[in-house]
Amino acid sequence: MTAPPSAIPVSFSQIPPGSAWWIYAVVIAALALHIGGGSVAILSGYGAVSVRKGSDLHRKFGKVFVIAMLIMAVVGTVLSVPINQMNNVGGGLLAAYLVATGWMTMKTRPGTVGTFGKVAVLVPLAVSALFLWWGVHATANGGKLYGFASAFYYVFGGVAGLFAAIDLRMIVRGGVSGVQRLARHLWRMCVGLFFATGSFFLGQQKVMPQFMHGSPILWVLALAPFAFMIYWLIRIRRKPKPPSKAVDSSAPSFAQA
Repeated sequence: MTAPPSAIPVSFSQIPPGSAWWIYAVVIAALALHIGGGSVAILSGYGAVSVRKGSDLHRKFGKVFVIAMLIMAVVGTVLSVPINQMNNVGGGLLAAYLVATGWMTMKTRPGTVGTFGKVAVLVPLAVSALFLWWGVHATANGGKLYGFASAFYYVFGGVAGLFAAIDLRMIVRGGVSGVQRLARHLWRMCVGLFFATGSFFLGQQKVMPQFMHGSPILWVLALAPFAFMIYWLIRIRRKPKPPSKAVDSSAPSFAQA
């Protein structure tokens, strides 16, 4: 298993020499939003999965997480297009889609889909079609495209297609409710968080001290969202203990016999 590519799509070395000053200013601002959004998303995301679900603190962490993730994902996607970092294009679109649909799952009435849910499915469908097309193009041109092997595009396109199939199934069924609704919210938020933790702890090791490069700690921090996801998916499916039977005061007392 290899570390995912860098999540920072633009560096100053990629700016053409002699570019206007405002181009550097735009790049600095965009990178600040991208890196800052990702950092806040990781901290707030870990906070949201660590506290009691449904609590005020969980909701506050969740709001910050969604906003930060959308900023990180949208800015990263926009910056990735002109330099052909297609892994970040797909990753940014899917990260934004996951956290947005995960958030809206709890904002939509149980057992309903809503307009947003019906429109949002177009994102993973488009990403899947685009990456599968790139995969075919890579296969036909020596097995690589934009620096990535054709297998990368097929796998990424397949994952996006799976997300789309899950959404289409929900739409056909008319929405989700109960434990399924909680589970949909939970796994989408956790997978979205992994997009941020994986990109930073595994993809940005070059900005960390040398002794941390390849450290198992970075793998633990990157993959922790999946551990939290499994834990909470099990918790929400556990049947609550039945209340203890109260003593019936109307029953006859043998002590009084």
